[in-house]
Amino acid sequence: MENFKKLIIHKATSAWQYIKTFLKWLFIATVTGLLGGAIGSVFSICISYANKFNQNVWYLIFLLPLGGVVITALYRLCKIDNDPGTNCVLESIRNKNKVPFVIAPLIFISTVITHLLGGSAGREGAALQLGGSLGTAVGRILHLKDSDIHIAVMCGMSGLFSSLFCTPITAAFFALEVISVGVAYYSALVPCFTSAVVAYFVSIHFGVTTLRFNISGVIPNLDIMSLLRVTGLAAACAVVSIVFCVAMRKTQKWARRFIKNEYLRVIAGGLIIVALTFAVGCRDYNGAGSQIIMNAVEGNAKPEAFVLKIIFTAVTIGCGYKGGEIVPTLFIGSTFGCVFGSLLGLDPSFGAAVGLVCLFCGVINCPIASILLSVEVFGAGGIVFFGIACAVSYMLSGYYGLYSSQKILYSKLKAEYININAK
Repeated sequence: MENFKKLIIHKATSAWQYIKTFLKWLFIATVTGLLGGAIGSVFSICISYANKFNQNVWYLIFLLPLGGVVITALYRLCKIDNDPGTNCVLESIRNKNKVPFVIAPLIFISTVITHLLGGSAGREGAALQLGGSLGTAVGRILHLKDSDIHIAVMCGMSGLFSSLFCTPITAAFFALEVISVGVAYYSALVPCFTSAVVAYFVSIHFGVTTLRFNISGVIPNLDIMSLLRVTGLAAACAVVSIVFCVAMRKTQKWARRFIKNEYLRVIAGGLIIVALTFAVGCRDYNGAGSQIIMNAVEGNAKPEAFVLKIIFTAVTIGCGYKGGEIVPTLFIGSTFGCVFGSLLGLDPSFGAAVGLVCLFCGVINCPIASILLSVEVFGAGGIVFFGIACAVSYMLSGYYGLYSSQKILYSKLKAEYININAK
């Protein structure tokens, strides 16, 4: 009888631990999702207005070098000389470093300036940094221990990502996968999903535009030729993803090597973007380029568009302007997929959709999140094609990635532990 009572007490204590932990994270993730959804919605609206204003007032591009000086001065003023960007958020989850809260207002203001004045950048890099700062702040306010603060940071990342793109499932798995390739932090599954879903509803309430596209062309029948064409496109996208990652990394390295002074570097970058804008004779490659992505998914893209977007984005980010690389990735992938897919015999619209998802997978090394993105953005009609395409892109993109602090723990070629940083 005594042993039975001890067993009951042990089982009850164990059950209470699960319930207590579940309720704790339900509360923390809900708070983080509400705050992240509100911040992300305001940020998304600001970026949207900045891009519209820039397109309507063409001469703002001439102020880009001055905007770069303001961004550099703001970071200097806050004593952040070597801004690690999104890498600081990824590193904070693996060690005891905290994401400085000052990063949040800095990246918010700097990204809006970059978009307003015509720099080529995305917004999710800012979202991840905002989310990391928010998660750290929530953790400190609630006096969480270090291991719990790491999960809070992931909640912030998933919440902000979800609020910007209105893709809650992708956002949750992105936060779980992107830290360490080969290992998903499933202890954060409930917190990240909760934060992402709450943030999604908040962003919908604020009227944030959802990332949804209808494939205007025909999704091919599931046969050998169609699978071979999609596999060929995915392999080509893997190569483009490597080119993009190398261009981003090398441009920043060369800019810092040849122009030591931060102010001169960002001015030079701004002048190059101004010159490039007038050289190409259009504004397609300034700002986020959401309309170009939409055009590509509808089956219309210029053959040179993906190359020019790589150049514009590499110069913008590499010389010190702020923003993200994911929206440019979607631009590059959709325009490349539209053109190259049609050469392989795929419908241009479907090729753009596959290219968008494949390049996303290639540069962030998150195959599950990428497959889920295809479902949330394009629907489940072509899930088999998207699944195969993501698998191919993930394998053939090698160990390259947008975030140098991303750990690739397991080989992409065999069951082997390698523990290296993304190139």
